[in-house]
Amino acid sequence: MDLISLFDRNQPDDGFDEEPYTRHKSGMDSNANSGLSGSSSSESELDGKNNRIIIDFDQDMLPPEPQLGNIEYKLKLINPSKQRFEHLVTQMKWRLREGHGEAIYEIGVSDSGHLHGLNEKDMNASLCTLKQMAHKLGASTSVLRRKYVAGRRSVSEVLVRKIPDDQHNIEVRVAVLGGADAGKSTLLGVLTQGEFDNGRGRARLNMFRHMHEIQSGRTSCISHETLGFDTQGNIINYKYNEMMTAEEISDRSTKLVTFMDLAGHRRYMRTTVQALSGYSPHYAMLVVSAGGGFNGTSQEHLSIVRALDMPFFVVITKTDITSPDQTIQELKNLLTSIGCRKVPFVVTNTDEVISAGSNQFSENIVPIFCVSNVTGSGLNLVTRFLYVLSPGISNSEKERLEQESCEFHIDEIFRVSEVGPVVGGLLVKGVLTENMPMKIGPLQCGSFHSVTVHTIHRNKAPCRVVRAGQSASLSFTPNQQLPALRSGMVLLTDSGNTDDEPYGTLFFQTTHISVLGMPIR
Repeated sequence: MDLISLFDRNQPDDGFDEEPYTRHKSGMDSNANSGLSGSSSSESELDGKNNRIIIDFDQDMLPPEPQLGNIEYKLKLINPSKQRFEHLVTQMKWRLREGHGEAIYEIGVSDSGHLHGLNEKDMNASLCTLKQMAHKLGASTSVLRRKYVAGRRSVSEVLVRKIPDDQHNIEVRVAVLGGADAGKSTLLGVLTQGEFDNGRGRARLNMFRHMHEIQSGRTSCISHETLGFDTQGNIINYKYNEMMTAEEISDRSTKLVTFMDLAGHRRYMRTTVQALSGYSPHYAMLVVSAGGGFNGTSQEHLSIVRALDMPFFVVITKTDITSPDQTIQELKNLLTSIGCRKVPFVVTNTDEVISAGSNQFSENIVPIFCVSNVTGSGLNLVTRFLYVLSPGISNSEKERLEQESCEFHIDEIFRVSEVGPVVGGLLVKGVLTENMPMKIGPLQCGSFHSVTVHTIHRNKAPCRVVRAGQSASLSFTPNQQLPALRSGMVLLTDSGNTDDEPYGTLFFQTTHISVLGMPIR
């Protein structure tokens, strides 16, 4: 859809006192990066080449409004005519599709990016109109931040969120990486349970799945945890009661962050790589200890994330014991090196959280958070950042993947009493439903075996359908014969055509290979 067609500048004035509607190619304002910690002029030039948009209210000017994406500028939204209102609703619908259910509106900002601001009466009227627009689409609005300019005039940034019709909530997958003693499991325990750690590992106990993990204090397998948010950004996990199940959290949440707690010890590197490549998380959270610094394992995890071209952010823990300054400097040196060329951004307040979240998918900026799981310092900034993160996949790409034949990658295998084998993984293509005939393989001989999907679970809750880009657990029809299952197998659509049978092969072609300088056993 051409956004220019949504505006008719020849109609009578209806309160939308905006500049002439001109679109600019997304670009980096020459001063837009001056507020980033650790940035330099050379880094600003690099960002400009990548056409990165930085929404930073600390500047007097924002970059010109991007033509594509989920960010929209509006100077005023006061008493629109009926026709104008319909145009604006259509535009909001397009922005929501671009943001996969989320859109950012900058109120009081002209299309050129100038922060004009509105007085209190006009701002309230504009926010009311925006809420009515969202209500028309079944969406919700929440004000992320508000800044006063030119005296009593203010500019507001509003998050508009609409859960897709075929989903219970908007899901973001985050892989948690870092060294063995960085505090990954403890951090997840504090975030999802709402209770600070006692300094002796109490918060991490619920994250472990095996007795040897509890005894050693080290994660050895993939652990999944969820953090739910309501429309206003409040955490669902412990809002209503302290014993909420995963199903209750999923049902009550408009946004769900799924963490994958991965092993930090070198001996489990293969499991970590398998999870990153198999589950295709939207983001990676690299956890570093303030006392331990950026050690060898953390650097290896960073290399893997960069090889997979995955956006990431860094959380420095144990700041109640040791100052994080030295670790921050190590990170800055590493991230700005020639081989990395990232822009470190130390987040210290809510405004910087919003700026970091809106620019995470540029893949240049790396937000850095300093937290303590014992005192709770900095944890509110991390949760706010997770709330504003977007899945990032475009609606057109999502639709394209859903129209293809099913392809489900198996990464984990469980055995459940009275159910039988259960496989967990990611649906990379198509739409998978209950009682759907599939082919599983390849077997040792390269052939595939016919199976039928019996039940589907997502986020530990039953569902009837799973779509491309979603992770799930599947069980098969009871009493049917199954081959020996292993991680790495795939489930494919059973076309029923013997001439179109899938088969395994030992040869493949590739256009790009990233070689990591580490052994993966």
